[in-house]
Amino acid sequence: MTEITPELLQRHGLTGDDLARIEEILGRAPTLVELGIFSVMWSEHCSYKSSKIHLGKLPTTAPWVVQGPGENAGVIDIGGGQVAIFKMESHNHPSFIEPYQGAATGVGGILRDVFTMGARPVALLNALRFGAADHSRTRHLVAGVVAGIGGYGNCVGVPTVGGECTFHHAYNGNILVNAMAVGIADADKVFYASAGGIGNPVLYVGAKTGRDGIHGATMASAEFSETKEAERPTVQVGDPFTEKLLIEACLELMAGDCIVAIQDMGAAGLTSSSFEMASRGQCGILMNLDAVPLRETGMTPYEIMLSESQERMLMVVAAGREGEAVAVFEKWGLDCAVVGRVTDTGRMVLTWQGLTVADVPVAPVAGASPVLDRPYELTTPPVPVASPANLDAGPVDRLLLALMGSPDIASKRWIFEQYDHMVMADTVMLPGRGDAAVVRVHGTGRGLALTTDCTPRYCEADPFMGGMQAVAEAWRNLSATGARPLAITNCLNFGSPERPRIMGQLVGCIEGMAEACRALDFPVVSGNVSLYNETDGRAILPTPNVGGVGLVDDTGRMAGLAWDVAGLELVLVGETQGWLGCSLLWQQFLGRDDGAPPPVRLEIERHNGDFVRAAIGAGQVRAVHDLSDGGLAVALAEMCLASAMGATIAMPHDTPSVLGWLFGEDQARYLLAVPKAGLDPLLQEAGEAGVVARAIGVTGGDALTLGDAAAISLADLRARHEGWLPNLMAG
Repeated sequence: MTEITPELLQRHGLTGDDLARIEEILGRAPTLVELGIFSVMWSEHCSYKSSKIHLGKLPTTAPWVVQGPGENAGVIDIGGGQVAIFKMESHNHPSFIEPYQGAATGVGGILRDVFTMGARPVALLNALRFGAADHSRTRHLVAGVVAGIGGYGNCVGVPTVGGECTFHHAYNGNILVNAMAVGIADADKVFYASAGGIGNPVLYVGAKTGRDGIHGATMASAEFSETKEAERPTVQVGDPFTEKLLIEACLELMAGDCIVAIQDMGAAGLTSSSFEMASRGQCGILMNLDAVPLRETGMTPYEIMLSESQERMLMVVAAGREGEAVAVFEKWGLDCAVVGRVTDTGRMVLTWQGLTVADVPVAPVAGASPVLDRPYELTTPPVPVASPANLDAGPVDRLLLALMGSPDIASKRWIFEQYDHMVMADTVMLPGRGDAAVVRVHGTGRGLALTTDCTPRYCEADPFMGGMQAVAEAWRNLSATGARPLAITNCLNFGSPERPRIMGQLVGCIEGMAEACRALDFPVVSGNVSLYNETDGRAILPTPNVGGVGLVDDTGRMAGLAWDVAGLELVLVGETQGWLGCSLLWQQFLGRDDGAPPPVRLEIERHNGDFVRAAIGAGQVRAVHDLSDGGLAVALAEMCLASAMGATIAMPHDTPSVLGWLFGEDQARYLLAVPKAGLDPLLQEAGEAGVVARAIGVTGGDALTLGDAAAISLADLRARHEGWLPNLMAG
């Protein structure tokens, strides 16, 4: 029996109170294998013990929601007898330690969450947050993460179609790599991870088990430090070619009826997959670890259970049908072994070399982890700061050029050109061409619109408003393509919940997100919480990334950023007050970080989005862009670049601040390009609907002219916009 010392507990992320609870559950001291099992299953990463009571505030149901949180991924009805299955997860600490493999295995893991439910993956997105551009490690991390995402996604044959990438010094010691996958399945062929059928065999399928990734879930549940760089064994190694075989083998077997339950071996590997399946099925499992396929000699039961080797699945099949599964997986060159049986004991019993190395009740391990009601301090909302009327920040044309070449606004073409976004031939809105990516529902005229969104600086200033805005912006980006927003997944990235200020940020963001989801009928169907994102006490900005999914009824009638002819009228939808607080202009070029983020008025957000979607569906507009970072001026410049055509706008006489009108980040706004003949009818419809809309300019020429400011040539705009990231990566 292993002596349970304080040092051993600390290495497992457990406390003395945890040990006392474990001993009470078992009626004895745990074996080392059992201690490892409790460690990973009760880790923050697997149990959500600090966030669980607050996550319950999020709305998770709607008539179109088939499966909400609690399974491998969320499921929504998209009509035509089909469903969309999707989820977003984090791979932050591994990507900082080993950027290529950390990012690559993040992609592989999120793909398995989707196809384990019976869906063929059709799209990948990612939300990336890096440190300051001038930080010594930023170039290395960007290069490795992008190569890992591209290397895995391209090889497995799933298009990477969208996402975002921003830079801030708060991420210098802890980058964020959040991956999202989306798949499509027949509504009557969705598979769940609920073991059942006493005596049914439990099968291990996929790649062999090695020592990589051991205690990855525990590492992801602790504050980062410079010493963690030595923990490369906790980073998994991925093989996209094996993953591709696994996808095809699983989908082939799923075409039949022998699978009872199936679960990805993700965080905590064989431990989490077996316990979660048994817990959902309210049963037990007897497992023989001698039968687990291994790729390294001398592996112990502890290592076998805690390994996070990639490209592995666990499934329960109907008794007597094992041969069908073995035949399919052998055909695809994958391991397939019967490693256990479903029992009625409610216990997980593990044997190895004739010995019982673990015998624990399933329910307390999988479903009765500590639930912590941690103390928290809500952030006091900052006082709004009025936009000065006579602010001297330089000529507006120069400010726009500087913004277009700033880290957050600059083109990310260098990144997305390394991804294959056309594989499968169903991508109909390419990266950089619309506010959301759109992939065709294969064989139909419908499409799924997909986006990831968050503005961390808003969340830092006012977590409640920032959480609300993240949901609203995802809803707005989907609406700007003409899609009907249906549901979100999320990845909530925060620092240490043991600090009341950080815990307050998490609570505030969740409550803001919940209010927005309710008001917009935009439920949360899946997600992930990633805490302890900090290094030596320095936390990241609160970053509740939102992945949104919407449905385009007719991909022949959707909107992108680009207009195609001169002489179109530019219409600004939404009220502009010139809100500069927390704006990019305010922070990056005026040296200010005071003030409140722009308020989100959900009723107006919904009203304006419904109006814009209806106009797109009616064929009234030629191009649409939502307004976000950098305000009107940046949105207009991005549309000009996408169109390879200029535009001219007039400054309104009633604005108190030219800078606020051009660069303010007021919410619920869109910029539309409308044929001249359709302008008056559109404005009339807006007035009747109570939507604020005004004509502000016209398309045409080879320059962008902002009122009386000097014209900016498209060549200069493009050079600034396209040059920053390649220049950074070239050193």
